[in-house]
Amino acid sequence: MALELGASSVSLERTPDGRRLLVRHDVDASVDTVWDVLTDTDCWADWGPSVTAVETADRYITAGTTGRVRVADAVWLPFEVTACVPYRWTWTVARLPATGHFAEKRADSSAVVGFEIPPLATGYAPVCARACQRIAALGKQREA
Repeated sequence: MALELGASSVSLERTPDGRRLLVRHDVDASVDTVWDVLTDTDCWADWGPSVTAVETADRYITAGTTGRVRVADAVWLPFEVTACVPYRWTWTVARLPATGHFAEKRADSSAVVGFEIPPLATGYAPVCARACQRIAALGKQREA
């Protein structure tokens, strides 16, 4: 069963990391462009409502990328990318499992961007929906 959260849909589904709340949003850009936005640490603060800065040696993440993110313009937290395969990546923040990130290709060559939220963090869904909207805008901008 899917619910709507603004222009994004929300559903409870099984992922490689167990049951998660998935927030999805259609993007008028290719899946590769969306993936580029999701994995480019230089633009995380542009699309992540809670992330205001990133420090890492890797501009584009891979499994094992580490660094730190500044949250709410106040606190620096360490992160590690725990998995990164084409079109899906996960991480821990302050050694706690955090959101998963993914992109899906649509039949018409557009894409979907989404987040996987642990069930105990369902209150984070509106933040992820906002991030999806920002990623959609950045993807469309990169393809313009």
